[in-house]
Amino acid sequence: MATESPERSRVVRFGTFEADLATRELRKSGVRIKLHGQPFELLAMLLERPGEAVPREELRQRLWSTDTFVDFDAGVNTAINRLREALGDSAESPRFIETLPRRGYRFIAPVEAESSAQPVSHGDPAEPSVSEAPQSAAPVTTRIHRSRIKTLEAGLALVVALIIVLSWLSVRERLLGHPNPPHVSSLAVLPLANLSGDSGQDFFADGMTEALITDLGKISALRVISRTSVVQYKGTKKPLPEIARELNVDALVEGTVLRSGNHLRITANLLQASPEKHLWAESYESDVGDVLALQGRVAQAIASEIQVKLTPEEQKLLGNAGPVDPQAHDDYLKGRYFCDKDTRVGGDKGIQYFELAIKEAPSDPLGYAGLANCYAMLSWGGDIFVGDLSPAEMMPKTRDAASHALQLDGHLAEAHTSLAAVEMILNWNWAGAEREFKRAIELNPSYSVAHVLYAHYLTAVGRPDESVAEAKRALEQDPLSEFTMDFTDCLP
Repeated sequence: MATESPERSRVVRFGTFEADLATRELRKSGVRIKLHGQPFELLAMLLERPGEAVPREELRQRLWSTDTFVDFDAGVNTAINRLREALGDSAESPRFIETLPRRGYRFIAPVEAESSAQPVSHGDPAEPSVSEAPQSAAPVTTRIHRSRIKTLEAGLALVVALIIVLSWLSVRERLLGHPNPPHVSSLAVLPLANLSGDSGQDFFADGMTEALITDLGKISALRVISRTSVVQYKGTKKPLPEIARELNVDALVEGTVLRSGNHLRITANLLQASPEKHLWAESYESDVGDVLALQGRVAQAIASEIQVKLTPEEQKLLGNAGPVDPQAHDDYLKGRYFCDKDTRVGGDKGIQYFELAIKEAPSDPLGYAGLANCYAMLSWGGDIFVGDLSPAEMMPKTRDAASHALQLDGHLAEAHTSLAAVEMILNWNWAGAEREFKRAIELNPSYSVAHVLYAHYLTAVGRPDESVAEAKRALEQDPLSEFTMDFTDCLP
């Protein structure tokens, strides 16, 4: 009878764990731990090549067949998270599995492998042969016994030392908090990738990117780069540390959006720029109607991971989103998509979509806020006509839309900024304009448009030093935007 291959029945030990690659079982100190399916397959791949980088592409080929349609990034992140949970490991301070950003993973703990299969004699099993002399068996058995005792003693010493260290770390963390929190005071959200396979859904992925930037921008302890600067990295192959240097940020958020019918999944990854380190990854799912709440959850999770303290108002802003009408929200995002092009054709299409969104959901403030912003930005340029409206005729429409948005939700920084522009340009109401600018910046300290227009206001009222300071803040938040650079170049 053929014997079982020792390779197939190999047992691999690391720390207090042992993985049986034949039975697909994971045990800790002899106790079986529930881990199966893709998380165990991923562990097996890493254990086969300890200390080596295992590329994400190899994981994809091993875990999913070529004809399987799946959100691979979300799948592997979920498998890694489940595996780390089983091992009591973490991405921040890995003991077993190290994340190599945008490359793959590496098993970093010492590994001891042995075969659980024993050689089987092909002779008569009833009697030993002459060569199997009893007197030679005792010394061999003794040596094996002594070796196992030494191994057991070393293992027990290691366990005791590990218990002492973990106990000390636990006490220290309770007393002092997280021992090495990542230093992140500035970040950029790179354009989320559209995984739907339909380029017609690009507007949705772009809208989700901008919405996440807006939510994170509400956190006063963070400097968040504006959409007009990060959009230039859409589809880029630049290394993440290089992007972080160009934007002058501590961390980057990258991820994917997958929409299928009314179902939505967002996968987000947080990466520290220097030293380069993967900090966090998670996937979120919801119906499209709950997209605003989903965005707030992602923003709060990122803030929690980098230990940014939210004010009570910021917690309320990020956790108080209601449902939306999916069709109206789509039309709102299409309006933003076209208005962001800053052309007459784009302005015409954008305003049409905003008006359609308002008609479909008249109680949703976002459509009014988007419409006001589109009118304000186009009229500020002074030479773009929308339909039959001159720039001067757009300002009253800006006022009406912004006022309606703020009646529905007074916490929209964008609407406060649009109203401030009306008070400054149309009404010459300097006190009212400054009040609206300050409220907008209070609600979203990273909203660069508010800083740019406020800088112009400060110049107009004869406060040049404050104007320059405000312009510098705008450039910090939007360093690659032609809009920001053109406007700040005109300042003293």
